[in-house]
Amino acid sequence: MDIHVSLSGRGDLAAQIYRQLLDAVLDGRLRPGERLPPSRELAVRLSVSRNTVAVAYDRLTAEGFLVGRVGAGTFVCVRPATRSRSARASAEVLPRVRWRSVPAESPSWEPRFDFRVGVPDVELFPWATWRRLVSSSLRRSAVRSADYADPAGERVLREAVARHVGLARSVHAGPDDVVITQGAQQALDLVARVLVEPGDVVAVEEPGYLPARRLFAAHGARVVGVPVDDQGVVVAALPSSARVVYTTPSHQFPLGIPMSVGRRAELLAWAGRRGAVVVEDDYDSEFRFSDRPLEPLQSLDGHGRVVYVGTFSKTLLPALRLGFLVAPPAVRRAVRAARQLCDWHGEVTGQLALAKFIDEGLLARHVRRAGREYGRRHARIVSVVERDFAGVAALVPSAAGLHVFAETPVQVDAAVAAARGVGVNALEGLCEHTGGRSGFALGFGTIRFEDIDEGLARLRECLADTGCPQ
Repeated sequence: MDIHVSLSGRGDLAAQIYRQLLDAVLDGRLRPGERLPPSRELAVRLSVSRNTVAVAYDRLTAEGFLVGRVGAGTFVCVRPATRSRSARASAEVLPRVRWRSVPAESPSWEPRFDFRVGVPDVELFPWATWRRLVSSSLRRSAVRSADYADPAGERVLREAVARHVGLARSVHAGPDDVVITQGAQQALDLVARVLVEPGDVVAVEEPGYLPARRLFAAHGARVVGVPVDDQGVVVAALPSSARVVYTTPSHQFPLGIPMSVGRRAELLAWAGRRGAVVVEDDYDSEFRFSDRPLEPLQSLDGHGRVVYVGTFSKTLLPALRLGFLVAPPAVRRAVRAARQLCDWHGEVTGQLALAKFIDEGLLARHVRRAGREYGRRHARIVSVVERDFAGVAALVPSAAGLHVFAETPVQVDAAVAAARGVGVNALEGLCEHTGGRSGFALGFGTIRFEDIDEGLARLRECLADTGCPQ
C-alpha cells in the first residue's frame, strides 16, 4: 500500500506520521486487514530514521489501531467505529444558487414487481456478443493511437449511427452531422451550452421530462411549461420569446402520445417564424407495437431548425452511456467545441464495439428480438388494465416505447405501492408540473411477463387504498 504522508518542519515527526496514519484509519482510507509498508521502507521514502516511523507504528499498535504479525508485517485492525471524511470540519463553500436545490438522484431499491419507466431488460442484452466486440476493439490493431480522440466521436461509429437513423428513422444525417455523447442527457447539456444564454426562455412540455427541465434551468434558462393535448405540445401556447423548444414527439414523456403530422408541421412553421430551435428527443421510438412511425421533425425540417437527440440506453443498456445528437450545420462546430471542453471525448472501446454491433446488423436483430418480448408485455398490461382497472384508471393510447400511461381521478401514492413490492412511477414523481393531470406510468422494460398479472393486482389494491373508486 502506497501511503501519502506529508511532513513539515523539524518538530515531532513521529507525531506527524502517527496523526496522518490515524486519520487514514478513521476515515476509512486504510481499511481493516490492509498491510502498511515496512517501517524501513516508509522511513526511506520520508527521509527520516527508521526509529521515527517505528515510534508512530508502536503508538498506533498500543492504541489498537494496528497489529504486528511476525514474519508478515503490520496490519490495520478491525475497528467497529470509524468517522466519515465528510464529517470533518470545513469552511462553508456554497454552490451557485440554482445548484443548491437540484437533487443528485441514485438508484435505490429493486421492487419485486418493477413497473418503473426508462430501463430496458438486462436479460435481453446480448452479453456474449458484446464481450466479443469489446475484446476485438481492445486489440492493438483496433486502437490506432494513444492520443486524445475526436470530440465528436469515433468516425466509424458516426458513420454507423448516420446509416442506422437514416434507415430506421428517416433522419437526414451524414457522419459529420453526428456527435457521439454519453447518453441523451449529455446531448441536451451540449445543446444548452451552445444555444442558451442566461435568461433565455426554453419551452418544455408539461407534463414533461423532468431531467431536461432541470438541465436547462441549471444553465440559467427561464423554463416555461407548455400544455400537451391529444396531438402533442400545444403550439399556440408556446411563448413567443422562446429560444429553444424541447419536445418528445414520437412517444411523449410521460403520456406516451405521438405528435400528429399537423402539429409537427405547425411547430416547425412556428420555429421558422420565431427563429427558435427545436430539440427533438427520440428516446425510445425503436420499439413500436402498432401503427406506422411518423416522420421525425428532423426529416421534415427544411431550414436547419431541429437538433435530433437519440440514445442507446433504451435499446441496449443505460450503463453503456452511449447516445448521440444530429446537429444542423449552423451549430455543428460549436457543439463539437463544447464536447471537447466538457470532457474532450467519450470512451473509445465502447464506441468501436457499438460501430461493429450496428454494421454487422446485430443492433437491428436485437431490436427485433427485444421488441417482440416488449410487445408481449405491452399487450398483456393493456389487456389487464382495461379489464381490471375500469373506472379507476384509463390508459392513454400509445403505440411505441417502453411504458404506457394511465390517468386516474386522484393522485397515486407510489410509497403505498412500494410497501407492497410494486415499483411504479406516479406522475407527480416524474414531473415538476403535472399540467393538472393525475396518473401513473407503467414501464415494461424490466417486469417479467409472468409477474405482470400479480403486480397489477397489487397495484389495483394500492389504488383502492389511496382513494380511487372500487
